[in-house]
Amino acid sequence: MPRSLAPWLAATALLLAACGSTPAASTADPGVPQPGGTLRFAVSSDQGCVDPQQVASNDTIYSLRQVVDSLTDQDPATGELRPWLATSWESNADATAYTFTLREGVTFSDGTPLDAEAVKANFDAVPRLGPRGTLPKGYLAGYAGTTVESPTRFTVSFDRPNVQFLQGTSTHSLGILSPATVAKSDDERCASVIGSGPFVIESYTRDESIVLAKRPGYAWGSQLWQSQGEAHLDRVEFRIVPESGVRVGSLQSGEVDAIGNIAKQDEALLAAAGVQLLGRANPGVPFGITFNQATPLGADPAVREALSLAIDRAEIVATVYTSQTKPATSALASTTPGYADQSALLAHDPARAQAVLDAAGWLPGPDGIRVKDGAPLSVELTWYSNSPANRATVELIQQQVREVGIDLQLRERPISESNPIQQSGQFVANWGNLTRADPDILRTQYSTAGNNFFRLSPGPLDELLAEQAAQVDPAARFATVAQAQELLVRERHTIPVVELTTVLGVAADVQGVLFDASSRIQLHDAWKVQP
Repeated sequence: MPRSLAPWLAATALLLAACGSTPAASTADPGVPQPGGTLRFAVSSDQGCVDPQQVASNDTIYSLRQVVDSLTDQDPATGELRPWLATSWESNADATAYTFTLREGVTFSDGTPLDAEAVKANFDAVPRLGPRGTLPKGYLAGYAGTTVESPTRFTVSFDRPNVQFLQGTSTHSLGILSPATVAKSDDERCASVIGSGPFVIESYTRDESIVLAKRPGYAWGSQLWQSQGEAHLDRVEFRIVPESGVRVGSLQSGEVDAIGNIAKQDEALLAAAGVQLLGRANPGVPFGITFNQATPLGADPAVREALSLAIDRAEIVATVYTSQTKPATSALASTTPGYADQSALLAHDPARAQAVLDAAGWLPGPDGIRVKDGAPLSVELTWYSNSPANRATVELIQQQVREVGIDLQLRERPISESNPIQQSGQFVANWGNLTRADPDILRTQYSTAGNNFFRLSPGPLDELLAEQAAQVDPAARFATVAQAQELLVRERHTIPVVELTTVLGVAADVQGVLFDASSRIQLHDAWKVQP
């Protein structure tokens, strides 16, 4: 690895180590892993797509992470990048070119070789992905092409410095798919994909299940895994179970072995029943409200400021979320490299919220809802039914902001519609988050040079986000990222509310469920104690 990137990776490692993580494993010695068995995992939603390069919802990523391998893997405890498909890599001094050496003998589950040409086909196709491909397109910003030097050696080039690309190669979004899959249309890929991972998709029934089967002969796992050979489990069944109470009951009865999206009221109940509660804070963009600034209300800075001031984040966390959850204190979650505390700008101050609205001409109406030029201050908030906490959170926010005269109208949509809704601009405000263990996630979300889903106007924020993507020196990069966070929060381009913490309920006889650096699960080392 060249010196140009080593300081950045070292700084990332130190930050992630300081943040710490909860390992997704029992502290008791479970003995030697046993092969065989089926792991049944209940999640709350389905994004409606099985292409890992086109999904961003954790519930769906849990299954698809098992189907594709990545060039690198990121240690969740240290942030260090480790070999996976690539045995080594290096960059030039200004981070505009990265050269990789691949393992030999890797194949996709259809038997075709995973070689440099296959990687090139993947990267060449990413810029052509539609609106569902936001994440990989962001990681390949400025992509100028891939040069194949041999079946196991290739160089990825950019027309500008791209410091964050290397971390992007560790994500599911740049997981490598077979050339046959890459050649398909976006919708065809959403129905079926071929990867090289330790599991293959056996069946997919939308909004019902994703069933995985072990890949025989798999022998090229991540260096972070206990072994690089075949997975222990024979099958993994991901069942879509929207109701939180049904998921909990299914785990208690033994109908399923693991569940996601643990509700606050179920935490003590599950712990008392001997269920493992495995948790890790998610890096990236915390849950919050972001306005479409092409709408009249979204373009009104007084409305955005007052809404932020009216939200009591501490009350929301204490009322809705599990014990490991924290209020948001910046545009980045506190576990993200480059995080800078902006909590002074996120105070709960309803009196100031009312003063801001008064000054902007939003005056109380007879029913308490403010009015300006005859129009009520009614904000439609679009939210998605992919987590039981989402409904309780937005309903509590609705109550809080009404106290200052804001009428928050809640519009529930399935998670499969999140990208189309944002792409179309048919929303006033959006509730959501985005996970990534790199601060460049801010550029993915808020740069007007990208998708610009929130219709921000070009300005100083663009310059900061572009600058940090080109800074090889970690201290300089993190200083720029801190400025971007301050600007985002001060101007209320986004209104952070709560940091997502992934908490899973896992039966006592399940071992080896691991979190990756982005707090998604890795099941290669998972196994069940056989009766």
